Formats: sequence, C-alpha cells, structure tokens
Amino acid sequence: MAILGSILKKAVDLGSKIPKRKNYASQQEKVLTKLLAKAEHTAFGEHFNFTKLLQEKNPIEQFQTTVSMYDYSSIYKQWWHRAHKGEPYVCWPGNIKYFALSSGTSEAASKYIPVTKELLSAFKKGSVRQLIAQSNYNLPKEHFTKGMLMLGGSTLLDFNGSHYSGDLSGITAANIPIWFQRFYKPGKEISKYKDWETKLSEIVKNAKNWDIGVIVGVPAWIQILMERVIEYYKVDTIHDIWPNLRAYAHAGVSIEPYRNSINKLTAFPLIFSDTYLASEGLIAYQERPNPEQGMRMLLDNGIFFEFVPFNETNFDSDGNLKKEAVALTIKDVELGKDYALLMSTCAGAWRYLIGDTIRFTNLELAEIVITGRTKHYLSLCGEHLSVENMSKAIMLTAKDLNIEINEFAVAGIPYETMFAHQWYVGSNKVVSELALKEKLDYYLMELNDDYRTERIAALKEVFVKVLPDDAFIDFMASKGKLGSAHKFPRVLKGNLLKEWDTFTTSYKNKF
Repeated sequence: MAILGSILKKAVDLGSKIPKRKNYASQQEKVLTKLLAKAEHTAFGEHFNFTKLLQEKNPIEQFQTTVSMYDYSSIYKQWWHRAHKGEPYVCWPGNIKYFALSSGTSEAASKYIPVTKELLSAFKKGSVRQLIAQSNYNLPKEHFTKGMLMLGGSTLLDFNGSHYSGDLSGITAANIPIWFQRFYKPGKEISKYKDWETKLSEIVKNAKNWDIGVIVGVPAWIQILMERVIEYYKVDTIHDIWPNLRAYAHAGVSIEPYRNSINKLTAFPLIFSDTYLASEGLIAYQERPNPEQGMRMLLDNGIFFEFVPFNETNFDSDGNLKKEAVALTIKDVELGKDYALLMSTCAGAWRYLIGDTIRFTNLELAEIVITGRTKHYLSLCGEHLSVENMSKAIMLTAKDLNIEINEFAVAGIPYETMFAHQWYVGSNKVVSELALKEKLDYYLMELNDDYRTERIAALKEVFVKVLPDDAFIDFMASKGKLGSAHKFPRVLKGNLLKEWDTFTTSYKNKF
C-alpha cells in the first residue's frame, strides 16, 4: 500500500504540472460540436436539424437561435418521457441504461434524469481532476493509501426491464473503477442497503475497522454520521476512530452553516473541498485551498454551458424562465453577476435549466460559487433575498449568539396589507427567538441593499420560530426523503409550505 501511495502521489504531482488550457470559448465550441455530432440522428437532433447546425460557421449562435430552452418539466414532457419508457435515440443515441432519481428541493415528485455511459465517463474524468487538485494541499504520500468513505445512495438499483434507476451516488458507486474499489468504503455490501437508518448503523459498527482519509457526502448527514460514531465508541472526536482523516469533499448545500459543528467533532481542522455535482453532471470542483476562491468549472468534459443573467428581464417573480430570455456563453460572462445555468450534456440534456444560480469569482481560472436556486429565493416585494444571503446571515447570527444552526428555512407570507418573512431555525440550545430575529434582520440588511430598502417599505415584519434539529430530519423522513441525496429546502413555497406548517403544528408536542 505504501508503494501504491507513492505512485498515486507522484501521479497527482505530475498531473498538477500539466499546463491548463485557458481558451475556454474554444473548449466549449468543441464540446458543443461533439455533442451535436453525436446526437445528430436522434429524434431531438432531427427535430432541430443538427446536421444543418454542424455546417454553420457559427454553430453556437445558430444552436442558441434554433434550439428551445427547457426546464425539467418541459423537456421530460416533450422528450425524456419517451426514453424513460425505453425508446432509443430520443435525445441521445441508443437506449438510456440509467436514470438518476432527483427530487431537488422544490418538486414533490421524483425527477428522472438520464445517465449515459458517456456521462459516467465524464464523472470519472472530473473526479480524477479533483484528485489531481489534491497536489495543491501538500498532503503526505500516505494520505493516498487511505480509504475514502462515500456516504451515498444504495447501489442496489431498481430495474424495470429497460433501465436502472436510483440515486446518482448509487449509480456512480455501482460503476466505480476496479482500481478504486480497494479504497472505497463502506464497500459493496453496506452500499446496497436502501434503508438509511440500517446503512448508518452498519457504517458506525464497522467504522473502527477502516482507515479513512477522505469523507464524501452532504454536510448534514456527514455530521450525523460523525456524531453517531463518536457516541457509539464513547470517544471525544472522530479522529479517535479515524486518526488519518484529513479531507472532506462536500456537495449539495453550502458548508458554512455546518462548518463549526463539524469542526467541534474533530481533533484538528479538516480540509474542506467543495464540489459542484448534480444528477445532470459534474460541473465544478475546488482546485485551490481557499474556499473563497470558488470552484473551477469543467469546460471540456462533455457539458456545454450557457449563462442566463438572473434578473427580472429573464425570469418572472416565481423564478420561471421567460420565453424571451437571453443566454450568454463563457466568453461573455462578467464578474460579480448572478447567472442561471443552462446545460447541454452527453446524456441528452439540451439547453436545460438546472435551476442553480452561480457567480464568477475568477474569469481567468473559470472559478464560480453557487449563489442559490432560481426558485429558492424570496422577492415578494423586490427584496431579492438569495440563499447565499440567507446562509451568510445565519452563520453570522449563530456566531454572535454562540449557538449552532445547521438547518433553516424561510417563507414569504402576507402580513397586514403587505408582507413578512417567516423563518424556521433549527437549534438544540435554548435561544431567544427575538434575539434571533434581530440578528438575522440586521445581517440581511447589511448583506442586501434591496432587503434593507424593503424593510422600511413593503416588508413589514420578520418572524422566527425555533425548532429542534430533529424536526427538519423528521419532516424529510415523513416524505420518504431520508438520505444523502435529499436536502431540506431553504425557501418554502406553495404546497411544500402547507405541508411544513401542518407538520410543525402536529410536531409541537415534541419540543
């Protein structure tokens, strides 16, 4: 194993010295050309005449002019449902072998996202690049011999006669390279478990038998796992069980609300490495140690990106894309502006609105941060409150009040003749709701000029309700969404808000 560690360390160091191409526009044009050529004779390709697009001098411009923009509902209704029923050559050549189940955080029903062998290959290539980026963290060669614990969905996928379906983490884990299997934990048997509590229990029981160097997963569940391991073995920190644990690759939600809580479970700080991974593709990864520098986009790995300025010209008040919306390419983006992502992928997603908003922090390195969701922001009266604003305000509030806040959500509600925000904050400590309200309100006004303006106009009040952390977990369990692939929504609207209100009313006897 020591020899293997030396080999991997040298490979990582060598990979880090490979010059990085910076002509992103050229990279993206090549990606789109390959995608169009591959899907030329699919139903989608014939409908939009990809053959003609490939002959154009400016294929990107013609592609944007010719092909419609889609969100999940529209592309599934018009195209993907046919592939889901087993029809080949709909949006991508051949039959789709896998569909990733993704509920997102705003949809009640599961989404079925196509996953092809080409997309799986892109996941692997991107993961290797992320491994190479570890050379920037000055880790010892022994680190590369340690196990990697990936807390994900079941690898026991459902098969309906034409395709397999399950969580993306389960699909990718079921297709990991042979050379990586010796490092992969919790291993094949435990990874098959579909019941989340059973899987966690088995991981905890086996934890002492593994030498873990890296953990991967959604922050809330990584924290829960660490707490259970510490409690089970009656130790002080997770490093009493995994002394060689050095790095945590996180994805799904902002790490900031969880950072202090996780640090308290360790003997020394972990290296936090952000990953932008969605069912539709691996979009970006953190290449440099400083998290404020953002994540580097993968611009030559099977995905063509477009960037729609996230403003009232392109989106309505509910976060829906307008028909007249204009999308930019990588050569036209600017620093400091929020964009909604459109993706065309090697799995048959075409001009697909993934629902996330991002902001470029470095154009030369194509580094970005996730700022929120197109439908997960509040703008009842022009306050334009993003998830990024919310997470930052929660972090600052928790620090000031010396408490831990891991879960939170907010809803916009009518109040008197105007509006108010109703916050739900998870904390197991006794804390004044009035103090929480005042701190949150103060920091949001500091972070967001529009919010500050509306607090003296149409946004008349802010309410805060404190709930135990378990309330958020139990609500997800009540909806059958317990597990690493599911995150509690930060903004509650519509039926989801009604369900949450009903749940918290019946839950009141527990707190």
